[in-house]
Amino acid sequence: MQIYLVGGAVRDTLLGRPVLERDWVVVGATAEQMLSLGYTQVGKDFPVFLHPHSHEEYALARTERKSGRGYTGFVCHASPDVSLEEDLARRDLTINAMAMDDQGHIVDPYGGQSDLQLRQLRHVSPAFSEDPLRILRVARFAARYAELGFQVAPATNELMRSISASGELESLVPERIWKEMSRALMEPKPQCFFQVLATANALSGILPGLCDWPDTGDDLLQHAVTAQLPLACRYALLSLLSEQPERWAEHLKVPNEERQLAQLLRRQGSACLQADNAEDWLTVLEGCDALRRPERFAQFLACLPTLAVFHGQPAPAANAMQNWQMRLAHIKAVDVAPLLALGLKGKDLAQRIRSERLAILQSH
Repeated sequence: MQIYLVGGAVRDTLLGRPVLERDWVVVGATAEQMLSLGYTQVGKDFPVFLHPHSHEEYALARTERKSGRGYTGFVCHASPDVSLEEDLARRDLTINAMAMDDQGHIVDPYGGQSDLQLRQLRHVSPAFSEDPLRILRVARFAARYAELGFQVAPATNELMRSISASGELESLVPERIWKEMSRALMEPKPQCFFQVLATANALSGILPGLCDWPDTGDDLLQHAVTAQLPLACRYALLSLLSEQPERWAEHLKVPNEERQLAQLLRRQGSACLQADNAEDWLTVLEGCDALRRPERFAQFLACLPTLAVFHGQPAPAANAMQNWQMRLAHIKAVDVAPLLALGLKGKDLAQRIRSERLAILQSH
């Protein structure tokens, strides 16, 4: 039995980047041996095991054969006679197809180290085209490593175009697309994810109605990165590029937090930027449901400087955002108890509360 560190941990070690997680390949072992050593199998029919102490993933060396349509249409074969080179051959990119033994020696049968130096994302073999999910993975790696100068190799671009033309992208489930896209949105250059998809003629399959990536998208996302905005904000800003944002949200099965913030930004964003009196302020706060959803309102406010730039307006000053939080605090301080003591209820109570809130905003 031989154990090797593989994949992203080796790649990032060679790049001098932090290693966030480690995966291992075990050569020359059986599932029974792994279980006898205290490992826990992940799934009944999948040769991946969790270490009894570190809980890191240890996978038996395996090969894969295409058996059907889509990224799940593969037959997996794991046995002690599968070599490390055969296991590495099934991986997507050469920079992910390297291994390291316990002495720190690199096993690199497909030129991953050379491609790290050349700063290129290159497929390992023609089998790359069998898995449509790899288009999204390559695009995500482009978003992560663009700041280091990485680009997709021309031959890999051609294979990605052939996948798009084959219709295999239609087999990807929305949740898997969202997982890759949401991770890409948090990378240093998220715009590169969409640029790569556009070059591969895959963008419209991911974001319906968007065949080309607009220059405004570059500015929008880079501004979001500079501002260190969270995922919900980045998706909300991305949705501004769509004439049918709800179609995007439905197509990707976007989680409620991101979907609702996107809706709120489109509905109230411009009004918030233009509000200049107490009536406007209160209308926006009510429209944002700021009293009941203060966390979402804070994310909404974080989007406004980027929204202003998107509309060609000057970005609001930092104190302008602080003023909105102060206004929220003011209306929250309105005491309802005395109004209830007056016997007010229903519509009369609601109108009186609003009048009190409007008055306190006017006084500040």
